[in-house]
Amino acid sequence: MENRQKKIKALVVGCGHMGASHARAYQQLDAFEIVGLVSRSPKSREKLSKELGGLPTFEDFETALRETRPDVVSVNTYPDTHADYVRQSLNANAHVFVEKPLATTVDEAKELVVLALQKNRKMVVGYILRVHPSWTRFVEVAQTLGKPLVMRMNLNQQSSGEKWYTHRQLMKSMSPIVDCGVHYLDIMCQMTQSQPESVSAIGVRLSEEIDSEMYNYGQLQVRFKDGSVGWYEAGWGPMMSETAFFVKDVIGPKGSVSIADKPKNSSQDIEGHTKTGGLLLHHSALNSEGNFDKEDEIIPTPDEPDHDALCLLEQEFLLRAIDTDEDLSEHLNDAVNSLKVVLAADQSVKTGKTVFLGNN
Repeated sequence: MENRQKKIKALVVGCGHMGASHARAYQQLDAFEIVGLVSRSPKSREKLSKELGGLPTFEDFETALRETRPDVVSVNTYPDTHADYVRQSLNANAHVFVEKPLATTVDEAKELVVLALQKNRKMVVGYILRVHPSWTRFVEVAQTLGKPLVMRMNLNQQSSGEKWYTHRQLMKSMSPIVDCGVHYLDIMCQMTQSQPESVSAIGVRLSEEIDSEMYNYGQLQVRFKDGSVGWYEAGWGPMMSETAFFVKDVIGPKGSVSIADKPKNSSQDIEGHTKTGGLLLHHSALNSEGNFDKEDEIIPTPDEPDHDALCLLEQEFLLRAIDTDEDLSEHLNDAVNSLKVVLAADQSVKTGKTVFLGNN
């Protein structure tokens, strides 16, 4: 356990939706002291600084890192900056929290994992569903359905205004099935506890406002070593349909379990991306007359944490890892594996071929 006579100095990089939520989490935890907010946008960093009582702000990450000498760096910027900021932070002997994905290539992600372990610094990747009690229960119930599993998931977002701007910025470095898909491939891997073996995918560009090489709708299909299969679909933009934009459904020999969609105003409702309306459990067993032996069950998921509370849970996880010197190797390997699958899906979209993942 580290000797913590002083507060852990935290530098928050990125002051948008995610950065603001994580900054609020550090502010709530007595163990942390925020020593700086970094953002290229003066408006976002000044607004967050004011909300949190007046904190030092910086436009340049390297300057902030040098002047604040943080113990923890929280990286909440666009994905194409993650690897560089994480590398600099680890080399400055800081622990790291980084929003998913860890990097934009598997090789870079692996290099960062090696560096974190060499430096003996804790690095947590922001897989927010891992700390969500309802999603944890969803995984547990899915594991009781037998093998193989069929996993059907999507998260389509009809976006306009600022949210469509954010999506366009994200698509300068990665597609929706990569950016969002890491969450749901991670969930699938937890459910099957098996290795993904191959992935195929399709994608299409539905807007001239994005780069000609990028696509804003995609769907991937993945096969696992145990015979399980899954698909994931993601689309962003003002043209996306609000019909069946939130599907989280798992089928096995013994039945099925689904997240009952909690009513939302629209797919732009960020809170609604993690909220559930309970789990619907269906049993496949039949009686002697050929009818269902058991009625369907609703597993309630009351008092769910909101987005800020989930970010607080993530920072509490990082704090425990620091204080107890927890081995995060498995956490980091899982982050690399889910990234590997969605990047392979991206390759499949571009080549039109199935990608076999191998054991690397």
